[in-house]
Amino acid sequence: KTSPAATALIGAHNARLTLEAGFTTVRDVGTYRGLTDIALRDAINAGHVPGPRMFVAGAYITVPKGGGELNGVIPNDQLPSDMRLGVASTPEEAAAKTAFLIEQGADFIKTIATGAVLAIGTEPGEPEMTEDQLRAAVETARAKGVFVTAHAHGAVGIKNAIRAGVRSIEHASLIDDDALAMAQASGTWLVMDIYNGDYIDDTGTKEGWPEEYLRKNRETTDVQRVGFMKAVKRGVKLAYGTDSGVYPHGQNAKQFAYMVRYGMTPMQAIQSATIRAAELLGKEKMLGAIAAGRFADLVAVKENPLTNITALEHIALVMKDGKIVR
Repeated sequence: KTSPAATALIGAHNARLTLEAGFTTVRDVGTYRGLTDIALRDAINAGHVPGPRMFVAGAYITVPKGGGELNGVIPNDQLPSDMRLGVASTPEEAAAKTAFLIEQGADFIKTIATGAVLAIGTEPGEPEMTEDQLRAAVETARAKGVFVTAHAHGAVGIKNAIRAGVRSIEHASLIDDDALAMAQASGTWLVMDIYNGDYIDDTGTKEGWPEEYLRKNRETTDVQRVGFMKAVKRGVKLAYGTDSGVYPHGQNAKQFAYMVRYGMTPMQAIQSATIRAAELLGKEKMLGAIAAGRFADLVAVKENPLTNITALEHIALVMKDGKIVR
């Protein structure tokens, strides 16, 4: 509900908070104000504002009135055009929108394969983009050397996205055993934000968020954590992802403790946010490890996170590109 300029300035503030929290690289999986993430990424790279190294999607590829639309404010066809850059009704439109976003500088493509928790009028378990639409986006992006990720809560949408060839699934809240097996067999990454359900339930209830949001959050939080535990046991590829912005930026590290609580070792949780996340990005030769030839990014904490994972919520020092930023 802010202008493009205000959105970019708010983004710059959030970028500093994220960097100071110890996250020196982020993958930002979409914005309602299309292309503002690209502008922020470029401003950070140029040294105009402090922030993490950003890999961005530009906008959401979504069906009309789907989980990537700003539903319930004004009629969607009256929304500003920059809020609907990725709206697509057919495979051909999905391909065209994908090509457009890549031309504008998107690092990867974000598709909305199912309804969303925090989107009016959509249901997380319901598929939205068809397998053909998803495949059109994947094939168009692949031809340009770019990967596609899919927001997908429900099992049907997850399977559609995996069959279409996406690189990762965001949320995977209602994933079933068949979909877990498909993800494992195909090497598809899961990025499961298992902390923020508690924040939504607590803060959303206190602040009077829409009951639709709160209901859908309740219906997905616990079952997502069960799916996460199953994914850990199976050895499915898991990368760290938080849905930051749902809760305040700068608190990104709160999820580490949840990942340990629900089945990961502390080292696995740390690796999910470092070398595994770099592998998801396809940047493991540049990021994710302290080694010769990679960016000199590191954080320092006052306690051993292998014995107290919550130490990562209290960063004492942050270095990015060999320069101390905090």
